[in-house]
Amino acid sequence: MMNLQAVYSHPLFGVAVTLGAYAIALKLHGRWRALHPLFVCAGGIVVLLLLTGIPYESYNKGGEIIAFFLGPATVALGVPLYKQAAAIKKDVRAILAGVTAGSVSGIASAGCLMWALGGTRELMLTMMPKSVTSPIAIEIARQAGGIPELAAVFAVLAGLLGSMIGPAFLRALGISADVPLGVAIGTAAHGIGTGRLIRESELQGSVSGVSMALAGIVTSILFIPLYYWLAP
Repeated sequence: MMNLQAVYSHPLFGVAVTLGAYAIALKLHGRWRALHPLFVCAGGIVVLLLLTGIPYESYNKGGEIIAFFLGPATVALGVPLYKQAAAIKKDVRAILAGVTAGSVSGIASAGCLMWALGGTRELMLTMMPKSVTSPIAIEIARQAGGIPELAAVFAVLAGLLGSMIGPAFLRALGISADVPLGVAIGTAAHGIGTGRLIRESELQGSVSGVSMALAGIVTSILFIPLYYWLAP
């Protein structure tokens, strides 16, 4: 028992489990395209920890190593962005307008949904920044009086749903051009959606990456008056 505990408490255990789960998720994604690799990977790890009774803290010793590489991976998005800079610059006004409209819509729809469901002010402020990347959503929720941990969950769920059904939904509406598709996914589904698009089109992924960054800035600015308006 002690030996087993020593195994799953080692940081390499979390790394191996994460890489193994992601490899399996990619295999499943290759067979069933609707299964998002991140959704399958995260869900599989949660199920594994629950079934085996392995504490999350033990797994996360290796998970933190994986998380460390998210920073360089995000910076790597700058490479396709640099290559597509001329195309993005040509449509910069349309991108800015789309990101602003999308950010306002994302905040308003989340606020209205929470209000209609009878959610508390705290829950409303937690869900409203769901469309931006997790670190920004967490900080906005914390500063506004929401629940940071739950804000991270909402942000991840928004990214997964936007990544899984967003592109197909937009194409069904007749929106298939690279720039509007990239703006919509980057604004609504941040890095997870951008990761999906960049595998399909470098221009779509680059526009989505720019939109993700701009949406973080725009949403943060929009929350300044909201903070005072919704103050108790």
